[in-house]
Amino acid sequence: MSDNTISNIFNAPELKKRLLFVLVALFVFRVAASIPIPGINTDVIRQIFNMQQNGVLGFLDIFSGGAMSRFSILALGIMPYINASIIIGLVRGAHLIPALDRMHKEGEAGRRKENQITRVFALVLAAFQGFGLTFALGKMSAPGGISAIIDPSFTFYLVTTLTLTTGTMFVMWLGEQITEKGIGNGISLIIFAGIVDRLPNAIWKVIKSVQVQEMSILTALLIFAIVALVMAFVVWVETAQRQIPVQYAKRQIGNKIYGGQTSYLPLKIDQSGVIAVIFASSIIYMPLTIANFNHTSKWAVALNDWIGRGHPLYFAVYIFLIVFFCYFYNSMTINPEELADNMKKNGGFIPGIRPGEPTKIYIDWVLNRITLSGALFICVIAVLPDLLRIKFNVPFQFGGTALLIAVGVALDTAGQIQAHLMARNYDIPMMKGANKLAGRRWFNVGE
Repeated sequence: MSDNTISNIFNAPELKKRLLFVLVALFVFRVAASIPIPGINTDVIRQIFNMQQNGVLGFLDIFSGGAMSRFSILALGIMPYINASIIIGLVRGAHLIPALDRMHKEGEAGRRKENQITRVFALVLAAFQGFGLTFALGKMSAPGGISAIIDPSFTFYLVTTLTLTTGTMFVMWLGEQITEKGIGNGISLIIFAGIVDRLPNAIWKVIKSVQVQEMSILTALLIFAIVALVMAFVVWVETAQRQIPVQYAKRQIGNKIYGGQTSYLPLKIDQSGVIAVIFASSIIYMPLTIANFNHTSKWAVALNDWIGRGHPLYFAVYIFLIVFFCYFYNSMTINPEELADNMKKNGGFIPGIRPGEPTKIYIDWVLNRITLSGALFICVIAVLPDLLRIKFNVPFQFGGTALLIAVGVALDTAGQIQAHLMARNYDIPMMKGANKLAGRRWFNVGE
């Protein structure tokens, strides 16, 4: 954002109020994420997570904003809600439950009912994952054999499970409040806050590795150059569009002639944004998280050997899931048939394409092509930095997944800020030097 945009934020009371709410909400989240659950040996927890910082626990720790490595009251973070949203969306997309299809077609009232079902399902998943995480923690110990739980009694397991479940519900509620009263998507901003909060520590780890000669200066510079390059590519992909020209025929209504102009139907190359990456990460880590509940069993060891983080099959499954969720998200948000019908009703057509069914087929064809190219590009950005990060053993925050989420959320939030400023200041240039009637007319339009 430019200096002029930043100065305009402070001149917009409503926008300033929304941004202040976001900052306060994220501050509350960070404070709550630092409150550990009683009965936990925090030093042992820290040692366990240091040993597995490049594994499943390290990934989940990033999504919880560092709360899991402290085993705080928000250790589960928002992951149960994300998993619940994915499952409900897949069930509805596959038309397995007709009631969900009917709810989705009921408009805003139906979406509220669907959101309520998702919340209840998230509550069930949070209770299950909370108990599983606590049970797994009871079987973990530091290299010296010191247990992570001071008193592994039934009361401890019950209270801890309830606390973790309540923490997830609180994060879910906080994210919804940010979306409603703030700027941007609340869930994405909470994940973004967790990633950004740990970036300074990640940078310091690289610098410290250079100081103790564990890493050469050339390697460190190469890592930072790759990070900068990935961020630039993410910005380029997130803002890229395929503009389909739409011509409107001239129509005479009374004494006036309407239409005749050319506009564009903009289709983003990466329509799903960071949603596909978050969903793919959640799905691939779901079985690995369950395996970590009993990491010494034969099936858990076999699962980690097959699709553990860094293995070839892990990257193959991860790429497939990103592509799948890119197409799945587009199918849920863009309806080519509806676009073609609206275009036909308004007298619009794509040059060289007949209105109606041919237009729908053409839009669907273009959408499939750009979705595939965008998804594959996102896969390259997500996977290649992770391969290099594992090779050089640098912090997870420099991985492609973390950078994609951080940059994508930042761009989305900046775009919403720009939209608020445009809605507020659209009439200002027209009012300067204009007569009172013109000014009043533009003021009414602005309202």
